[in-house]
Amino acid sequence: MTAASHDAGLRPLETIASRILWIRDRKVMIDADLAALYGVPTRALNQAVKRNRERFPGDFMFQLDAGEKREVITNCDHLAKLKFSKGLPFAFTEHGALMAASVLNTAQAVEVSVYVVRAFVQLRELLGSNQLLAAKVEELERKLDTHDKAIVGLLNTLRELMQPQEPPKNRPIGFVIDGE
Repeated sequence: MTAASHDAGLRPLETIASRILWIRDRKVMIDADLAALYGVPTRALNQAVKRNRERFPGDFMFQLDAGEKREVITNCDHLAKLKFSKGLPFAFTEHGALMAASVLNTAQAVEVSVYVVRAFVQLRELLGSNQLLAAKVEELERKLDTHDKAIVGLLNTLRELMQPQEPPKNRPIGFVIDGE
């Protein structure tokens, strides 16, 4: 077993998945996290990307703006060192992370990229199951609303039945002829 595969084997999907962030309504990994997983300095990753810019369209990678950088630093303790970086970090989507591994072309990057893709897929499946669960909860709420209305109707009917009936007017028993 190579050192790279041993290292990759120590990275459970949950650890990699914890590095995936939601930015601009996309699941992405910040360049510093991706470089660390691939076993290269962030500078080397970004240089390889710049040399192969045509392989990284906007849906594969984008650069954070200053506000997004501040938010990432605030919300991700492990990225606090970015606070002192003059440049703005890059964010890689699932496809961009895979493409980055191919342009780096190191054994560790190629091996770990499989785990990175699996982590993205796992999050996508989790999101899909959450959406399915949300739809089922909404359906149950609609059913409960219908049931609640039916129960209220039954209770109103019961209340009407429980109202004391007015006693019948005293009428003589027997045959009565009108006018007598």
